[in-house]
Amino acid sequence: MPMERTEIPPGTLYMLILKSLARLGPMHGYGIAQHIQLLSEDVLQVEEGSLYPALQRMLIKGWVVAEWGQSENNRRARFYHLTAAGKKQLTAEISEFERVMAAIGRVIQPA
Repeated sequence: MPMERTEIPPGTLYMLILKSLARLGPMHGYGIAQHIQLLSEDVLQVEEGSLYPALQRMLIKGWVVAEWGQSENNRRARFYHLTAAGKKQLTAEISEFERVMAAIGRVIQPA
């Protein structure tokens, strides 16, 4: 029986997108979603309805820039690039994530 995919925890989508772009360089939305799914070993799946609005917000915040190009299968695609502000935000996102995970760890540890 196949395992169901887990929803991406609230507040982590920006971090996952930014880290994907930092790791691999410019990518289109579908490539970002595939990268996250692959590295999470199919545990995490980014739905289009979450991914593209998040990318749009990230463009507005200046964390990424985008340009049109050709995808691997010769389709027109928007490629997203990490900016200096995005790199700074990634550091902040990871720091906050680690802080929250440490707090959760303290709560769930056996007494």
